[in-house]
Amino acid sequence: MADDRQTQGRIPIEALADFPAPGMAIPNTFTFSPDDRRLTYLAGSGIPPVQSLWTLDLATGARTELTAPDGGTQEDRLSAEEELRRQRERRMSVGISAYSRAERGERVLVPLGGDIYVADGPGAPLHRVFDHAGGKPAQTPTFSPDGERIAFVRDGEIYVVAAAGDEPAQVTHGARATGTIHGLAEFVAQEELDREEGFWWSPDGRRIAFEEFDERHIPVYRIVHQGADDPDGAFEDHHYPFAGRPNVHVRLGVATVDGGEPVWMDLGGDPEAYLARAFWWRDGHLGAIMLNRPQTRLELLRLDPTTGARSVVLREDDAHWINLPKRSLHELGDGRFVWSSERTGFQHLYLYHGDGTLARPLTEGAWAVDDVAGVDEAGGQVYFTAARQAPTEKRLYAAPLAGGPLREVTPEPGAHDVTLDHAHQRFVDVHSALDRPPSVTLRALMDGATIHTIHSPDDPRLAHFQLEPPELVTLPNREGTTLYGAIYRPPARFGPGPYPTIVSVYGGPGPQLVANRWDLTAALQTQYLRDLGYLVFRLDNRGSARRGMAFESAITRRMGTVEVDAQVDGVRGLVARGLADPTRVGITGWSYGGYMSLLCLAKAPETFKVAVAGAPVTAYDGYDTTYTERYMGTPTENPEGYREGSVLAHVDRIQGKLLLIHGLLDENVHFRHTARLIAALIRAGKPHDLLLLPEERHSPRRRASREYLQRRTVEFFQTHL
Repeated sequence: MADDRQTQGRIPIEALADFPAPGMAIPNTFTFSPDDRRLTYLAGSGIPPVQSLWTLDLATGARTELTAPDGGTQEDRLSAEEELRRQRERRMSVGISAYSRAERGERVLVPLGGDIYVADGPGAPLHRVFDHAGGKPAQTPTFSPDGERIAFVRDGEIYVVAAAGDEPAQVTHGARATGTIHGLAEFVAQEELDREEGFWWSPDGRRIAFEEFDERHIPVYRIVHQGADDPDGAFEDHHYPFAGRPNVHVRLGVATVDGGEPVWMDLGGDPEAYLARAFWWRDGHLGAIMLNRPQTRLELLRLDPTTGARSVVLREDDAHWINLPKRSLHELGDGRFVWSSERTGFQHLYLYHGDGTLARPLTEGAWAVDDVAGVDEAGGQVYFTAARQAPTEKRLYAAPLAGGPLREVTPEPGAHDVTLDHAHQRFVDVHSALDRPPSVTLRALMDGATIHTIHSPDDPRLAHFQLEPPELVTLPNREGTTLYGAIYRPPARFGPGPYPTIVSVYGGPGPQLVANRWDLTAALQTQYLRDLGYLVFRLDNRGSARRGMAFESAITRRMGTVEVDAQVDGVRGLVARGLADPTRVGITGWSYGGYMSLLCLAKAPETFKVAVAGAPVTAYDGYDTTYTERYMGTPTENPEGYREGSVLAHVDRIQGKLLLIHGLLDENVHFRHTARLIAALIRAGKPHDLLLLPEERHSPRRRASREYLQRRTVEFFQTHL
């Protein structure tokens, strides 16, 4: 294709590096004050937006802005600890990028640059209550329930400081002497179990439950900063638990805020089991959700904080694996609790008595609950989001705790991300669809009526770029299972087709690519390639989320097989419709999508002619325990699955053009994956192109890096497709 077409589209190529995408700079992190009179959230302007903390008076509609001292969080000022945590959380925002609110009272906590700031009430300025003064930063600062104290982790130990400001007091001891860590979530808990916290205040504020993790027995994996100007100290060491090898050991302790020896909880006899969740029951017992290492058995525990004694409230088993929602349990005042389970093959809600006996199912059907938004005990309702209408939809529903028909609160098509107030009278609705950029409104829970408009789409790029939504389609795979896809057709000037085609892929368990939400339309790389005359296609193959366990578990012990077949089936479907030119099909993706791009090029060379693979896993014996073993077992248990799922085993079949992209500082998918593939390509005499990002981790954060890799990706497809 002619290179000069790059300048003919609506979108300048440098815009592909901008964050966030058009229309996606929206308010976020909503919290209601304890009396529900005020709403607090983060919002900013510019590209990237520099966020401030805003408070909305819900009676008057008046807004108050609280800005960060000295500009707040900035990418070039991050400590190593902050940088790695932001990678885990996929956080790219600057300014005030995070905050939290006390459960009781009006105080708001803002962590900035390793220091801790507090605003004492609406309109009050931020004042610093902890200054790390160039030493180790404060990590994960968290209010006590009454907002009078703040616990945080520094250099592997937990400290407590008064919210009004004072000298911090050390609560836990011994970690630095032994090489363990107190109060932080280990790498795999953050990356793979969706657990960010490592300590938990008791409801009365007298105790802190905390995790201790021990990774000393795990060999160090060293990452060298090859692009550093100064070679002294230009490396970092990580205890990385490779699949099939020793795992992190975790203990759960309870310490009193005033000091003393902790009480260690009895979590069972398996030192390599996962502490998936921890929380406090209302009666003062500690709660925990444990997963065995294969992640096929879950136990909900009640733990005595004074003795450590355990009792099992309920146990669940699954022949494949257990998908754990972020919030699995919501306790009621009478000891009953709402529990999420995939026992029927779809994630649904159940009401349990406090002793672990089932009272009744609350939802059922061949559709999946996403998350519980809130439980209104007085009104007898549980509010949740779900894919009830279709796997491409996400809406808010209410289910009676006493059982009965469901009520749809948000009938508008698209995706609804919601935050409920404490009284269960109002909710914040972040709503988008393929043809609707996100808006943010405050609505009534009873009838969905709009009370306040918090944000309307105002990004000037929306008018300038005139982004066209993709077409959502369904097509069967070779087994007859219905798959959902998104087709981005080129502009009319390129004729009716068939077109050179690029598949934009992820393909792994977890993320859903194809849904009725704005971020599909706002994908600028996809829109840019469409403007150059390519048909771009996305497909959610078996293994992806929100379709139930039978759909997802097709990859059990055989990753890299059914996913490739489905992508081939998708291309064949496009060819049959006269849309795709079968001689000019490329594929691109990042992370699991990079892995899929490589496997499609290697295992289906008759279909895919060009691949651009970013940060790919190339062999799963080089990835972490928690993710890999959930789907594949260990390399010893499943040697054939690991061999067949490795790109390295299929290099000899590669015929097409290949561009590899990887950050040399990637501590998640190590550059070693790409290096092993390069060695195999050389041995096989296979030509390839390589783009290294010496200063980047798994998610490129520097704008120059993002723009450069976008240019290289586009040029590669233009040259070879």
